[in-house]
Amino acid sequence: MSAPASAPAAESGAAVTKLSHAQATARLSAAGISWRSSGNCSDRNNPTCTSFEQVNLATIQGAETLKSASGCALTITGGTETGHASGTYSHWNGYKLDFNPTTCLSGYITGTFTYIGERADGAAQYKAASGNIYARESNHWDVTFYSCGGC
Repeated sequence: MSAPASAPAAESGAAVTKLSHAQATARLSAAGISWRSSGNCSDRNNPTCTSFEQVNLATIQGAETLKSASGCALTITGGTETGHASGTYSHWNGYKLDFNPTTCLSGYITGTFTYIGERADGAAQYKAASGNIYARESNHWDVTFYSCGGC
């Protein structure tokens, strides 16, 4: 058991490093993580695209950590594009990614992280020791990366 997570890095006064779409996709490709968009595009202002423009470096590092720790194939289905819920720790602000809910990934999350109850929308939530939150929405895992997850 680990101690309760302290305030997210963004609240501790630490500067948040933002990446361009090209920087993020280069890192994701190198880590063997794929992504797709229903519109086959990366325009941040189009909700049918999957964009990584202005994503936090720690968010991409978190995806890399998830890939290496889980051993699962990962496909990102949502990034920083418009159309997601707003808030400080939102997709638009670079803290969240959506992942395709494969059997491997779902088994890893539910078997490794601590169940912490349902969100207001009914999504089951699991919390990693890093403080990152994994919420199982209807057709994807909605992950809030407060940190890189131990990178």
